[in-house]
Amino acid sequence: MTEPADDAVTTHALENQFGLADRIVDAGAIANSVERFREQGITLPTFAQLADPTTFDHDERVGDADPQGPDARNLWRVHWYNDLSGDRVQVPDHVVLPPELTGVPSPIIVVFGDRFPMITAHKVLAAYSCLAPRIVTGQFDPTVHRAVWPSTGNYARGGIAISKIMASRGVAILPEGMSQERFDWLDTWCANPEEDVIKTYGTESNVKEIYDACNELAKDPGNFILNQFSEFGNHLGHYTVTGRALGHVFEQVRADSGRDLRLAAFTSATGSAGTIAAGDRLKEEYGSKTIAVEALECPTMLENGYGEHNIQGIGDKHIPLIHNVTNTDGIVAISDKSTDELDLVFNSEAGRAHLASKGVPEAIVAQLEHFGFSAICNTLAAIKTSKMLGLGPDDALITVATDGAALYPSERAKLLANRFGGEFTASNAAEAYGEHLANVDTDNMIECTEADRRRIFNLGYYTWVEQQGTPFELFEARRSQDFWKGLRRYVGVWDDMIDEFNDQVAAGS
Repeated sequence: MTEPADDAVTTHALENQFGLADRIVDAGAIANSVERFREQGITLPTFAQLADPTTFDHDERVGDADPQGPDARNLWRVHWYNDLSGDRVQVPDHVVLPPELTGVPSPIIVVFGDRFPMITAHKVLAAYSCLAPRIVTGQFDPTVHRAVWPSTGNYARGGIAISKIMASRGVAILPEGMSQERFDWLDTWCANPEEDVIKTYGTESNVKEIYDACNELAKDPGNFILNQFSEFGNHLGHYTVTGRALGHVFEQVRADSGRDLRLAAFTSATGSAGTIAAGDRLKEEYGSKTIAVEALECPTMLENGYGEHNIQGIGDKHIPLIHNVTNTDGIVAISDKSTDELDLVFNSEAGRAHLASKGVPEAIVAQLEHFGFSAICNTLAAIKTSKMLGLGPDDALITVATDGAALYPSERAKLLANRFGGEFTASNAAEAYGEHLANVDTDNMIECTEADRRRIFNLGYYTWVEQQGTPFELFEARRSQDFWKGLRRYVGVWDDMIDEFNDQVAAGS
């Protein structure tokens, strides 16, 4: 990894701005955290344990903890191996979408994120991956700091959940136009939502406004900003935990198919660019392509564009610092008109009846309630990728359903009122299906050339160097795959530090 040892500015940024400390920075903060965790009965799982939960006893660690409650034992559920009841499963819950639904011969595997604890979305893994290293290195002190969680929704909820477990104050920053269900959840979990839920201007695309709010809060040394868009723990957590889980699911699907399936591609909406890090691992292990997905209404990577969209969970109009752009193989843009209307198809009586009439198996239709907006987006991108690459029945694609439809009833109601006069009829369902699913095209997508990767990479300069103060040398180092491979040493270091931290907590019990 390019890491100039004599560059104090770069070293300081790596440790403090981007969460890459590999030493105890503040022993006093460690002592405070140990005492707080002892009081709260908290132990931290390692990244290796979250990647492979068979390495610990579920009943011993989790016991009777309510998976949706603020129980510290739920940290041991921050992995992909839960069912809807919070029990352990052997293989992460998933569905293989058939040609009757997708219109392509390639199996499309969707792994469900609504099995994660407390927030029913996989972003709690990102929150944990950013915070745990900060705790065990002594950078974050739960007895002193307010944890500030900038997000377009689910990451902030994950951070608030973990903050509550620690009896530490958390602050959620998210755009005012996000789904009401997100705010309802925050109102329940935050002790002082009027102060600790900061609503910034706009909707999904307005990430710059979130950064501005963070920069203002950062003037107070009691506020600790955990910016998922630039915390490399987010990247490493997904590379380690999500990458392994997706590979395990693919291996199971291949074994069940009785065929020699190959993993052709992984599609992931970029958002903070945490989840897409799993593509780096899948590419190394299976030779798959990594396809980044964004909203057509804000085609940042595809067209250096701007705009506004409603595919909640994939904030746009910038390139996250932790996006490994030079390892990205394609870009796909999906319209929020498609995700909005297919959400109605998947979650209405008329829509489900229409899918059944097209031969979609009942068991598959029943699983579609676990697809939130970004999940539909990821799935449409997989269909487009299959068509663009000319894939066949032995070429599998894999993606994730970040959250489920349960987070969007308010958005569904607005769409029904504004676009369908309050009723989604059989003819509406047929029209939406025909427009958005039956004839998916290959418009608004590219296979990346080296020139495309350079262009997209360069887009990040204004945000990160000029606006957010990233050292130029560090920004540039990210062009090389050696940088990203070099990051992985931190996971082992952090795991050792987590074990040592847990030992200190246990020693005084």
